[in-house]
Amino acid sequence: PVSTTELMIGKVVPYILIGIVQLALIIAVGHFLFNVPIRGSILDLYLAASVFIAANLALGLFISTIVKTQFQAIQITFFILLPSILISGFVFPFEGMPRIVQYLGEILPTTHFIRITRGIMLRDTPLGDMSQELLALGVFALVAMTAATIRFSKRLD
Repeated sequence: PVSTTELMIGKVVPYILIGIVQLALIIAVGHFLFNVPIRGSILDLYLAASVFIAANLALGLFISTIVKTQFQAIQITFFILLPSILISGFVFPFEGMPRIVQYLGEILPTTHFIRITRGIMLRDTPLGDMSQELLALGVFALVAMTAATIRFSKRLD
């Protein structure tokens, strides 16, 4: 017998590995085709990316425990994805956004991962110097995975 927690972790781990492979391809293309600098530690980037991927997968699992159909899951995902990109600092400068939007942005994993990525790749900032950002990603992943596990357990009962 497999526990609910083990089952949920088992669902996430393969996709984290797939995400790491995708990251390797993105870094290679960015560096070799577009001359994107890599000034910091690739290992730090992979570690942070693993936590970011886990956070997003945990959110996806949580969403899947709330909805009844795949279509609903896709709708909710788009409802989260678009604002996540727009208010994370990826498209528009984070500091130029209204304070309330900044607060919302701080909740989302994308905001923290973008800061980490820029720090590592562009400024050679060690991951230890961005521990608050990494902690925010880890807490998000833990909370989302815990919520997904609890919801999943209740659906089984």
